Amino acid sequence: MRHRVRLPRRLGDRFSVRTAEAVGLRPGRSTPDLHRPFSGIRSIEAPTTFHDFVACYVPRLKPAQRFGGMTAARDWGLPMPTRWTAKEPLDIFVPWSGAPPKTPGVRGRRMREDRAETRTLRGHPVIDPVAALFTCAATLTVTQAVIVLDALLTTASNYPDLGPGRPLSTRSEITRRLEEWERFRGRATIRAALPLARELVESPKETETRLLLIDSGLPEPVVQHEVWADGQFLGRTDLAYPEWKIAFEYEGDGHRTDQDQWRKDIQRQRYLESASWIVIRLTQADLDKPEMLIASIRRAIALRRG
Repeated sequence: MRHRVRLPRRLGDRFSVRTAEAVGLRPGRSTPDLHRPFSGIRSIEAPTTFHDFVACYVPRLKPAQRFGGMTAARDWGLPMPTRWTAKEPLDIFVPWSGAPPKTPGVRGRRMREDRAETRTLRGHPVIDPVAALFTCAATLTVTQAVIVLDALLTTASNYPDLGPGRPLSTRSEITRRLEEWERFRGRATIRAALPLARELVESPKETETRLLLIDSGLPEPVVQHEVWADGQFLGRTDLAYPEWKIAFEYEGDGHRTDQDQWRKDIQRQRYLESASWIVIRLTQADLDKPEMLIASIRRAIALRRG
């Protein structure tokens, strides 16, 4: 029977072979049950999540190296259009004069050090969130870039998955950084998307819904509109046409599975309808096939216009 060797506590759950050898351990021979997520790295447990893979690579990082690109964007919790898979390489940025790492599971890239601030997330170095967006811009459509920009600009504490700090950036900072960076792949996409971005957004689906309405020829709705009646606060809507008293509420799965949220949603709808508001609730199915949704919105507007 093969027994797991007791590892020195200071090695932690993930460590480099070089570090292990420095404390007298020879990973491979004496510890055959360790996992090998990257060349020169050993881990007690096999990595399964994005953050697991990032943590496993940290012991390989050299001075001045940092996570960037798509890896940094996911690390900051920015809403990227594709889901992470274990086949996605980690983006490791090195100074312009440095040598990018070349190892399976990693995509090494050069970047001038002054183009991005180095921040610390979960104990490892990562480029700032604006630089993360810029280094992914070439892979995004204008709509996808607006979704990411809304996340950068939001002050909402309940925006899903975002990293620490609200807002992560400001419109003026992003504009300034665009001018400082000058040419880069995807710059035109960010320039086109920035005027469409809005503060206060609370989820990527709110952005997607807002852009759908605009692209369908409807007026732009107000983001996170507060409804008051006779001095009493009735609720805040995801999106709204205040002049016509039409509110839009996107219902994600969390609204369905969270009992308290579900009850609050129903109560808010009742309050709004008691004040003569039309409440249009929508789901992902409406975004996938929006024809009937857009038709119902047009009917609601026509009704209000008389």
